[in-house]
Amino acid sequence: MIVIEPADLITTLAAAGSTKAAGKKSLRKRELAGFVNAAAQAAKLKGHICVLLTTDAVVRDLNRRFRRKDKATDVLSFPAAEVFGKAAQIAGDLAISLETATRQAQTFGHPLETEVKILILHGILHLSGMDHETDAGEMARRESALRKHFELPAGLIQRSGKEAKAPAKKTTVAKPSRSAKRSAKQ
Repeated sequence: MIVIEPADLITTLAAAGSTKAAGKKSLRKRELAGFVNAAAQAAKLKGHICVLLTTDAVVRDLNRRFRRKDKATDVLSFPAAEVFGKAAQIAGDLAISLETATRQAQTFGHPLETEVKILILHGILHLSGMDHETDAGEMARRESALRKHFELPAGLIQRSGKEAKAPAKKTTVAKPSRSAKRSAKQ
């Protein structure tokens, strides 16, 4: 399910001043719902997902209330809790700031629709239990593979430069023997 504020067809948010740069590209509810379903299936996430497309102010309020961070962000993920010991029919909720998404789309030179899909994909991976801040690169690798599958440009983790890299292999450097050191000094 997709919840869109303030209408089913969003050209852009005039409050974000994005109509000039973004042109007349629209976000269509049906297309986004199809992407949510395809991304959830690819991420092996079961259950309904509600996506709220809204403003920086609403996302900031949610971030402050649920994460104790008093700032707007691009996407927030709210995984559903288990109900009575069984997984709920609801996977969780995503809240996406269209104002931030519009700025990011302009910065990275792609349409708003592409940026929203990047944010949806990132949020769905969080709903599936992944966390790029603690998983040694697992979410970054999964997001990269799914971005390629859906033909999306660089994702949030990649753009932030916070991709966890595999630890470098230790190389053993042979230490010179005492006789070699003496030879080198001479």
